[in-house]
Amino acid sequence: MFLDEVFAKEKELIGKEIHVHGWIRNHRPQKEFGFIDFSDGTCFKHLQIVYDKELADFEQIIAYKNGSSVEATGVLQKSEGKGQDVELKASKITLLGDCPIDYPLQPKRHSNEFLRSIAYLRPRVNLFQAVFRIRSLAALAIHEYFGKNGFVYFHAPLITASDCEGAGEMFQVTTLPLDKLKGEVDYKKDFFGKKTSLTVSGQLQAETFATAFSKTYTFGPTFRAENSNTKVHASEFWMIEPEMAFVDINGNMDVMEGMLKYVVSYCLEHAKDEFKFLDQFVEKGLIEKLEKLVNSKFTRVTHEEVITILKQADVKWEFTPEYGEDIAKEHEKYITEYFDGPVFITDWPKDIKAFYMKQNDDGKTVAAVDLEVPGAGELMGGSEREADYNKLLKRMQELNMDVSEMEWYLNLRKYGTCVHSGFGMGFERLLIYLTGVDNIRDVIPYPRTPGNCDF
Repeated sequence: MFLDEVFAKEKELIGKEIHVHGWIRNHRPQKEFGFIDFSDGTCFKHLQIVYDKELADFEQIIAYKNGSSVEATGVLQKSEGKGQDVELKASKITLLGDCPIDYPLQPKRHSNEFLRSIAYLRPRVNLFQAVFRIRSLAALAIHEYFGKNGFVYFHAPLITASDCEGAGEMFQVTTLPLDKLKGEVDYKKDFFGKKTSLTVSGQLQAETFATAFSKTYTFGPTFRAENSNTKVHASEFWMIEPEMAFVDINGNMDVMEGMLKYVVSYCLEHAKDEFKFLDQFVEKGLIEKLEKLVNSKFTRVTHEEVITILKQADVKWEFTPEYGEDIAKEHEKYITEYFDGPVFITDWPKDIKAFYMKQNDDGKTVAAVDLEVPGAGELMGGSEREADYNKLLKRMQELNMDVSEMEWYLNLRKYGTCVHSGFGMGFERLLIYLTGVDNIRDVIPYPRTPGNCDF
């Protein structure tokens, strides 16, 4: 049996013989008996295996080392010790795969930095058992939310010739012999016949599906060639990007709030043991923070109103808040505390936002929205998209974009245009918030960051 089945049926299994297989997490052999902390990874709980010298191969069993895989047969019984409700009184323990004495994961506390250096082993550690199970559950909850609400799941291309964000920080894709190239590159000789890159966002392509299915979403890997060595930046990460036709910015915010509350609730319900562990060892008050978010009213306020609040605050800012400019982390923190909960900030200055956002009638702002949450700051960003062909074309020309490469995108405004909106959420940003783990490198199985592409 797997341990998830054992613990789900433990009351009816007490007194019965069961057979399990997994790994030794910790082994405490003594003169006449021993204890094995045993896990098979199917659930966060471990099973204590108790054995004594009555076993014929007792001398071999006491030599089994941490990390080894074993199978055990015995009777499940109520535990007399602390820390567990049940334990397995073994009648047989067989070694399946030995492990050397220099196994890196000894029963002591290891730093996250060290564990990154052995990322192929860190899923065996309690912290990462919790983090990566929550990652799996959060992904499942995202698909479940959109599936229940009639969204079509769209697989955006990973190789693209368009830069959604317009920042140019893209990984180039080429089959040209880079070590032999000299002078100007002739991309007509490249594999695709043009300059191509790894995608920074699937949004533009998702809009094409929104104008066919009304509701669609992407959920997949995206890439940024940004040389940022911070705790929240990675070169490869996953994005959730819904796009909706006939939905304005207010309807967009409704979906942003609904999706986030659904995902957080789902994870809290299905990973109780993991959250108890994280609450105790990673972020005190984590469960309370997440439960408060689920039950919170999300405030909606304009960027201009936020700047006014910040300017009137009796605070000595490191970065002075200004109309027409972005806000800093310290401002995000203050605003969520000011409203005591999550805050949607709308109507941002046009000049600091992307070209595709709907231009408001004032000529200065766009119908953009960022969601700020307590303890994390910005978690999602979205907008109503510009539906007017001429306004979008003019904005692209102002930014010196290659309009010929984006003709297909402009044509969406020519062929049956409509009000439409969407948003993006970095999956790893969500996981940092969900788990309390503060480094993006520790919520991705194999992080890709500047100077690091191991495993």
